[in-house]
Amino acid sequence: MLKNWVVANPRFGQGQPTQVVGDWLRIDLIHNGGGLFGLLQGSAPVFAAVTILVALVLVVVELRQGGRSWLLTITLGLLLGGATGNFIDRIKFGYVIDFADIGIGTWRWYIFNIADSAVTVAILLMILMWFVTPRLQSRETTHGATTADAANGAANGDSVDRSVV
Repeated sequence: MLKNWVVANPRFGQGQPTQVVGDWLRIDLIHNGGGLFGLLQGSAPVFAAVTILVALVLVVVELRQGGRSWLLTITLGLLLGGATGNFIDRIKFGYVIDFADIGIGTWRWYIFNIADSAVTVAILLMILMWFVTPRLQSRETTHGATTADAANGAANGDSVDRSVV
């Protein structure tokens, strides 16, 4: 809906960014015929085909693993939603419509859209799960084993060092 409004508004896309929140957030309508960060311009059909494969993989992963973790389900949903949003643009127009321009002065990030934001958040969540989840699981396993050992020892009348529990 936001993208449709930006595209339909004649003041955007005139080659001049429109300030929304000072110079920090601007609308600057561009057509991205490439991939991430505008790389590989003219490759929209290739990216569309890859998106179909990625979407299938995401659905299979969700069906197999998603019920185990609400965070994984949210992450896969963000990935699938972002990929689908850009896929629709590539099929409909032959390029992706990007319009969000964030930065300070001449230090600007790449112009992106909401689908790109969803994919970025999903990637950050995957990194978080990749590094944090194993540590949490190892803590639970270690703590659980220590507690179980102490409980078994106490049940057998053994003396238990409570400092490790």
